[in-house]
Amino acid sequence: MKGSLIVYKPLAELPAFERPVSRILREGPAVCNTTELLQALIGGSKAESIARELMGRYITLGAISHATVIELTHIAHGLGEKCAIRLKAALELGRRSLAPMTDERPQIRTPSDAAKILMVEMSSLEQEEVRILLLDARNRVISNSMLYRGSQTACSVCVGEVFKAAIRHGAPSLIVAHNHPSGDASPSAEDVKLTTNLVKAGKLLDCEVIDHLVIGSMTWVSLKERGLGFDNN
Repeated sequence: MKGSLIVYKPLAELPAFERPVSRILREGPAVCNTTELLQALIGGSKAESIARELMGRYITLGAISHATVIELTHIAHGLGEKCAIRLKAALELGRRSLAPMTDERPQIRTPSDAAKILMVEMSSLEQEEVRILLLDARNRVISNSMLYRGSQTACSVCVGEVFKAAIRHGAPSLIVAHNHPSGDASPSAEDVKLTTNLVKAGKLLDCEVIDHLVIGSMTWVSLKERGLGFDNN
């Protein structure tokens, strides 16, 4: 069975009604692919080449969102600083649209509740980060803050630093999370050891470590659910 070759016409050769902006106006943004949506956002005569250059270099919108304005202007020829800022702002708005409503603090009832909050920012990171969710007595989120940012392969964690903010806010419990830039959320031996140390320290400081989540590429693992590093007796 012979495959068919799909030929994409340059934007300039498309009739006006077939261009991304016209299609969005007529049918809505869902009809456009990612590159076309970027074209509509960037605008101008070089929008198509800039959009293709960005997707060719970064592959995903998540990767584009983590690039700096300076990096974007250097990578994509013709992308000015103002347009790069507008692009970053649009991607941040998209990220925030997936986050829980900020007018009411989310309550953590299950590991999945915490994962939904954390994966918005952590699932596409290219560097390892450690984040802390501080919780009140009803397991509502007091704060979601980054504690450490490491390399693509490692991030050293000081147990004492984890509890500083908890003590300052009077938080009775917390959830620790870190990501694996490889995309594989399988906990390592070091992750389990860190969890054990955190749980022990939490008992001494009267601040319960409810869970330790490892975030991968659109996946996650709860060490508490797996019984890793927690005393289940």
